[in-house]
Amino acid sequence: MEAALMHIRRMGLPCDLASLQFMTGIGIVAVLALPVLRSLLESSLTAHMFGQIPLLVLAGWMIGKGRFAFLFGDWNRHGIPGLLIALFAMLFWMIPRWLDASLSEPLWEVIKFITIPLLIGVPLGVSWSRMSAFSRAVVWANAISMLGVLGWLYVAAPVRVCNNYLVNQQQDFGYTAMVLAVAIAAYWAGVGFFGRWDQLESEKSE
Repeated sequence: MEAALMHIRRMGLPCDLASLQFMTGIGIVAVLALPVLRSLLESSLTAHMFGQIPLLVLAGWMIGKGRFAFLFGDWNRHGIPGLLIALFAMLFWMIPRWLDASLSEPLWEVIKFITIPLLIGVPLGVSWSRMSAFSRAVVWANAISMLGVLGWLYVAAPVRVCNNYLVNQQQDFGYTAMVLAVAIAAYWAGVGFFGRWDQLESEKSE
């Protein structure tokens, strides 16, 4: 990170960490908007849901951490209001109707590229560090259960849920979602029983 800041300083650009995060977030959105990459990530439901959308969220997260923390003020002191904004926006984009619209209508594609970073990524980036450990645990627990249920629904659905994707593509997404849910649950179970890997390594070194 320090090397990157030094390189930016030589170029005469703003070199504080917040500016670097902000520019990185904007850069991610710009790269994802390239026609070739956009078509690639939208060619399958799995790549769309676990590739493009999380990267847009990441871009918003970095923009929020970089320049928009002041927008939420004291009313988001514990991070819950910002989390709710992100949750409702996320639920909106999980509805197949609007996912299909973003693939079929250019206007909805633009709306997706604006709202996912600004209404999901930015609130999460600003709110996550303000949330208590218990609140974060609740978020992770809900994310695991949501992935599992969503995956099962897409696998069990006898018809196409999204008109732009075939049944086998939505089944691939469903299986991927369930595997991811199991992997995240296993990771946090391991952390609960054994602690984080970096903590174990530091204890060994001592």
